[in-house]
Amino acid sequence: MQTGLDTAQTHGGLRDGAMGERVVRRLAAIVVADVVGYSRLIGADEAGTLARLAALRREIVDQGIAQHAGRVFKETGDGFLVEFSSAVQAVTCALEIQKQVEARAVAGQPLRLRIGIHVGDVVVQGDDLMGDGVNIAARIESIADPGGIAVSRAVYEQVRDRLTAAFDDRGEIELKNISRPVHIFAIGGEKAAPTPALALPDKPSIAVLPFQNMSGDPEQEYFVDGLVEDIIAALSRFKSLFVIARNSSFAYKGKSPDIRQVGLALGVRYVLEGGVRKAANRIRITGQLIDASTGTHLWADHFDGALEDVFELQDRITASVVGIIAPTVERAEIERVRGKSAENLQAYELVLRAEALMRSRSRADYDQALRGLRRTIEIYPNYARGFARLAILCWAYVAQGYLHRDHPLIADIVPIAQKASALDPTDADALVVAGWTTAIAGGEMPSGLELVEKAMSLNPNYAEAYRLGGMLYGYLGEIDKALDCMQRGDRLNPLPRRVPNHGYFIAYFSAGDHEAVLKWTARSLRESPQDGPTLRYRAASLALLGRIEEARQAIDRFLQQRPGYTLDDCRRHQEFDMNSPFKKPGVTEALYRGLRLAGLPESGT
Repeated sequence: MQTGLDTAQTHGGLRDGAMGERVVRRLAAIVVADVVGYSRLIGADEAGTLARLAALRREIVDQGIAQHAGRVFKETGDGFLVEFSSAVQAVTCALEIQKQVEARAVAGQPLRLRIGIHVGDVVVQGDDLMGDGVNIAARIESIADPGGIAVSRAVYEQVRDRLTAAFDDRGEIELKNISRPVHIFAIGGEKAAPTPALALPDKPSIAVLPFQNMSGDPEQEYFVDGLVEDIIAALSRFKSLFVIARNSSFAYKGKSPDIRQVGLALGVRYVLEGGVRKAANRIRITGQLIDASTGTHLWADHFDGALEDVFELQDRITASVVGIIAPTVERAEIERVRGKSAENLQAYELVLRAEALMRSRSRADYDQALRGLRRTIEIYPNYARGFARLAILCWAYVAQGYLHRDHPLIADIVPIAQKASALDPTDADALVVAGWTTAIAGGEMPSGLELVEKAMSLNPNYAEAYRLGGMLYGYLGEIDKALDCMQRGDRLNPLPRRVPNHGYFIAYFSAGDHEAVLKWTARSLRESPQDGPTLRYRAASLALLGRIEEARQAIDRFLQQRPGYTLDDCRRHQEFDMNSPFKKPGVTEALYRGLRLAGLPESGT
């Protein structure tokens, strides 16, 4: 949609330009909407589409805008831009419009809208509006779900306590031509009923919340988060404990939650929270352990040291926590998990920074992380974690459709992963990475699955082992084992996460249950809207169910981030020496057939 984006910016807010013309600005809630798949609809039935669009505007859109005191300031053929003086008015109007439009779509009229909303500064030019407030709203609209509404954090903060709509936190997303990532929330239906409390496990259970960065330097966030992840990993090695996975714990990042509610939501008795202050070469870590059932503080302490002592400080925190909540743990076991040597600190920081970059799933951040990890294994060639993260990143390039696995940058993925497990055969993370890449990138499924199962045995709290193990069982067609793994991982990681759970839809696709694939891919896209594998499987299942228009929309969304991707690329991704990971006959062929029906080009020629 052309909306007059990327307009010149003003400074100071009063005058701009060579002639010093007065610039009029105001704060406004901007709604941008357009029709999903409009060009394809016009190509198939121009007269009918135009008539339906005119009726939709006349009978639903224009009436809704007028009822909520909005003003259309620009039209784009299939779309429109509207100004509201209130974010609540803007969102309420958008919700009512989408409800009526979706009802028509269900009744057989194939017009659907995407809507994006932002509150920001706009520049007034006659009846038109321009500037960042308009630009950002338009970019948000472009990533909204078909039939859905996406809003910026600025909108969310103004409406969350005033409306009954449910909000799905999509995280920070990079938008085209917008200098900084924008925190996006998708709006669904009514707010869900309170989640029932999870039953406590039959052994001591704990969640480690994100620690507060007390350094005053945002650049230290990755270091603080990495330190907490290491504490979680250390606690997870105790088989006598039940430890919530990082992704669920970090849902509370930047918040000040009621600890009792955290305990109920995550199903744990204990919660560890704290803070980190890093200055020059000194570090202070504070921690407090709370009984979530009563709110009682069981232990609090602080740990000071030189930066190179960070691993020892982590181990002291771990030992203190275990000593409080699991007094039956053998002292020898505590000493065993404290076996981490003082790895090269620069390599450690490089890995933490790379892990933070990898979570965005963007090609630019992947490239930056790749450079950092390559540098890491040069600096410290015996650091298992560096090799493990590099192997995972190499496969992420392939899975997301950015590179082929024979590309020179990532062609050595299997030996990299095997190096990680060889350097530390007791590290569950290294074993999982080696197992996954051996099975999928190396084509040796039995050997890979054996390594993943060993990781589960070594660390029964490691949710990632169950997630990847579930995917491997899904590829094998062992659906019951796949679902059991996924459900065990979900109990360790009960909250929505930024890393989509592919195992469910892989298992159901293998079983031929395409309705279940749609259920799980919808959930995955709420967690990671641009995830490549999710969009591919969703498109294939929609097509195999005969929902061709929706399948093509999913493929269009996939290709927006990966232009030029073809079925040939998918074959190179799926197969190793013509050996597909799907072991049940006909499944791989069904995937290709669905993608072809969905409109994925056969080849680049």
